[in-house]
Amino acid sequence: MRKPTANRPATILLTALAPVSWGTTYAVTTEFLPADRPLFTGLMRALPAGLVLLGLARVLPRGAWWGKAAVLGALNIGAFFPLLFLSAYRLPGGMAAVVGSVGPLIVVGLSAVLLGQRPTARSVLTGLVAAFGVSLVVLKAAGALDAVGVLAALAATASMSVGTVLTKRWGRPEGVGPLALTAWQLTAGGLLIAPLALIVEGAPPALDGRAIGGYLYLALANTAVAYWLWFRGIGRLTATQVTFLGPLSPLTAAVVGWAALGQTLTPVQLTGMALAFGATVAGQLGVRPPVRTSFGSAGQVSVPSDLTPARARR
Repeated sequence: MRKPTANRPATILLTALAPVSWGTTYAVTTEFLPADRPLFTGLMRALPAGLVLLGLARVLPRGAWWGKAAVLGALNIGAFFPLLFLSAYRLPGGMAAVVGSVGPLIVVGLSAVLLGQRPTARSVLTGLVAAFGVSLVVLKAAGALDAVGVLAALAATASMSVGTVLTKRWGRPEGVGPLALTAWQLTAGGLLIAPLALIVEGAPPALDGRAIGGYLYLALANTAVAYWLWFRGIGRLTATQVTFLGPLSPLTAAVVGWAALGQTLTPVQLTGMALAFGATVAGQLGVRPPVRTSFGSAGQVSVPSDLTPARARR
């Protein structure tokens, strides 16, 4: 067991870059990529990123970790990516992000059951404030909700919740860093998505220069680098600190919509941004320094909702 490490602001800021990057996903998807291809888009995010990181890490799973990596890859990537894109395609005005914003609360409950960690009143209250703030930012008036979209959003949140709790329960093998763990999950998830994409959506669509650039951004910066920073942060910060960085994703999406897509921010949205950002900051305060081990530690982890719409699709 290693010595406790101090909570360094630089580590928090680096970890925060992950949800900030995920907040650009929706704008890139709608402005650069082919429409209505959730499986293919999930595949192009996961598999190239996983192979790049696998080449850099040059470490393969051993023993039981072949099965564990497959399970984590299926939950955190293979199921989460397609379901997240499907919900964003079918739901209006940010509903997918609202469902995803309750992920930390789900993880608190799962942590109590699977990790024996009692939830605190502060973590529950902060999670509720963050979810309420996100809803003010992204939720817009709409007609009847699409049942398939709602179920996909719920399934995506549940899948990532279970996956992140198992990640904390299983930790990492001795001598294996977050780069290798991220590579295993992205590769396993991408390999799971590949046959489904071919069966359900058929041959890959024709790609122009904009689409190729969009997929390169999603695979490299938005996925390979962002997920490595995320898992690195989980190992260096307390679980509570990481949990409440998640709201930065929908906040970034709203800012991108305002700055790059010419959207307006209403007073209600600005209030929601202040509440969500305040919850993010509160989640970094008043926590004890973590004890780092090569096998991780039990705790709660945020469920990033990285496809927060920057504009209402309907």
